[in-house]
Amino acid sequence: MIQISPSVLSADLAKLYDECAAIDAAGADLIHLDVMDGAFVPNLTFGAPVIKGARPATKLPFDVHLMINEPIRYIADFAKAGADILTVHIEACSDLGATIDAIRAAGVRVGVSVKPNTPAEALFPWLDKIDMALVMTVEPGFGGQGLIEETLPKIAALRAEADRRGLALDIEVDGGIKAENIGHVASFGANIFVAGSSVFGKPDRAAAIATLRAAAEQ
Repeated sequence: MIQISPSVLSADLAKLYDECAAIDAAGADLIHLDVMDGAFVPNLTFGAPVIKGARPATKLPFDVHLMINEPIRYIADFAKAGADILTVHIEACSDLGATIDAIRAAGVRVGVSVKPNTPAEALFPWLDKIDMALVMTVEPGFGGQGLIEETLPKIAALRAEADRRGLALDIEVDGGIKAENIGHVASFGANIFVAGSSVFGKPDRAAAIATLRAAAEQ
């Protein structure tokens, strides 16, 4: 099933509570929250207290993307703050297995992401242990970048491997998603789409989400 996960990186973070409520009303399926530490990626955003503050605004799943080094240190904090999915980067974990176990123990869904230069095959040993694979189609850290076309075959490789094993794996794509390319990206096997400026940058967000969903389902 196609799902749209608007990224608050493109929202007005000073009004995050209101932005989450509004994007819920506009028809989003999840809300994507990018946590950045200024080390794993060259940008800073927010931590668990900000997510906790926004949590009462909506019952939509909080799709929390941890772009931080050694995220195992903060899994419990983000779970308690209200995350429904915690996605970590394979490149940021010295012990990915322990990190996955910590997320599972915290009672939330497990996602693992790969940056554009990391091959899909790096995730293959972990597919039986995770709920979602996140393919970065831009270099993580900043919104508004253009999609890197060369990353798309990784989606197909992950979908093929998941199907071979009989896994109901969600494959999320993050970076440069817009109405003009979402159908093309979906054809590789992705089913969850992070959209920042293509939702928050539009005057009618409900129409923007509906347009993205329709284009992905074609």
